[in-house]
Order: sequence, then structure tokens, then C-alpha cells
Amino acid sequence: MRDSNPETGTLKLDQLELVYRIYRPVKPENCSPRRLLLIHGAGVAGRYTWEGLARFLTEWDEILVPDLRGAGETHWVDREERPFTVEELVDDIEKLIRSLQWQTFDLGGYSLGGLVAMLLKQRLRDRVQKQYLLESAILDRESWQDTVAIRETYASAAAQLHHSKAEEGIKTFLDAISPNRRVSPQVEKLTIARLGERARGFAYSLQSVNQAIKQLDRETVLAAQGDVSSFIGGLSVDLMHQLHRALADRLPNWHYFLISGTDHSLPYQKPRQIAHMMNEELRRYLSR
Repeated sequence: MRDSNPETGTLKLDQLELVYRIYRPVKPENCSPRRLLLIHGAGVAGRYTWEGLARFLTEWDEILVPDLRGAGETHWVDREERPFTVEELVDDIEKLIRSLQWQTFDLGGYSLGGLVAMLLKQRLRDRVQKQYLLESAILDRESWQDTVAIRETYASAAAQLHHSKAEEGIKTFLDAISPNRRVSPQVEKLTIARLGERARGFAYSLQSVNQAIKQLDRETVLAAQGDVSSFIGGLSVDLMHQLHRALADRLPNWHYFLISGTDHSLPYQKPRQIAHMMNEELRRYLSR
């Protein structure tokens, strides 16, 4: 990576201070300028999620990594945690890219960030070009009823987080989202520590998706997407793979990839592999 010290900025939105980083990878010569926005998942800062992956991305001049509400260094000025909606997260990101004067860009999102990314694409349309989704929220199961039902477990996790049972709530969440995970005790401890840094912010993130899922029409959101590369961990539940295979079969713009040896933690466990695939997928997209 050309810039080992990314530019860090803060966008003030009324009483919210939204922190972001811009990375500048090394690009091959004679490539047209491109920008990429990467949106993290619930509870874990953008740099923890994307920094390891970004060092292997070679097709973009600028990679923008914000911290969403409830995570990382983005805070209300009084440092209190407050509930928020997914639409407010989309509003924040739209204001950020407007402040940076980004007109067109590629877009990636992980988990909660995947849902934010899909809604941002729905809102901005052709301004968002190539898309990447890593186990996006609301794309858990082919059955919408099953997708809604699994959120009840996340609601239980959020309740535990709010009642000062952070480790218990995080384990409830991990058991629901990654039931087949195979990690060392050290990795599990690190995961719990990172998700517990802002336990109530993490809880509000889970609740924002639970609220959104009661209001969104998934088919309408899917119909608004462009060229999507969707990455699913090989150890993630079969029902998630079934959904993404079905999407790839019926949508010509949907490209499904199984990342072997990992689960929902795929951006942390397989950053080099996913980054190389993102590079290749952009080249495919541009060669159409």
C-alpha cells in the first residue's frame, strides 16, 4: 500500500462526529482513476474490518472507510450511545460522500454495512457502480419468514448487551450468525473484545436491522442493485448459500462466490483472497 498512514477526517453532522479514513493503494500504471467506499458491519470499527483487506486492493486510487454510528470513533459529542435507524446510517454516508465531492464510486459492504450499501445504491442509482457484498444483512435465508425469524435471536443478544451482559450477548450473536465457526480461543476472545468496545452501540446496530427488516421489501431492494459480487463464507449456513446461488441463477448481475474455510468473519480471516477477487471482479466488470 502506497499510503501506510491513511488520511483521517471528521464530518460534523449536528451533534454527531462521523470519523472516516481514506486509503490510497498502489495501482497499476495506465489505469483510470477509481474510488471505492467500504462500509463495515455492526459493532466493529471500519479500520478493523477493512484495513487488512485494503492493503491488497490494487484497482482504486482512493478507498473510503467510515465508522458508522455505534462503532469505532464516530460518536455523539457527549459520548452517549443513542438508537438509530438504518436509514439514518444511509443519510450519514450520503452526506459524507457529498462533503468529499465524490460523484461516482464503487461500493462494498459487510453484514449491516451490506444492507446500508444496498440502500445507498437504491437511492443514488448510477452514481454507484461496481458493488461488493460480504454476507449482507437481510440476505440470510431464501425464505423471508426465516430471515425475519433469525432476527429474534439478534434481538435477544441486543437485550443482553443493554443489560450489562456484554460477553453473554456477543456469544448469543456469534452462535446465531456463525454456528459452524472454527476459531481458536484467542481469536474468539479478540472478537468478543472488539464487539464489546461499544457494547450498547453494537446493540443499537442490531436493533436498527431488526427495525429495518419489518419495513423493507427485499425484492424491491434487490431490483435496484447493479453488478454485485457476493462473498459467502464456506462455513456459513447452507441456507445462506442456497439464497445466493438462487440469486445468481435468476439475476444476470449477481455473482456468487464461496470463500472456503471461513464463516461470517470472512473479511478478517480471508482479506488477501477476497481483495484479489475484488480486483478481478472489477476487471471483469470493466471489460463487459
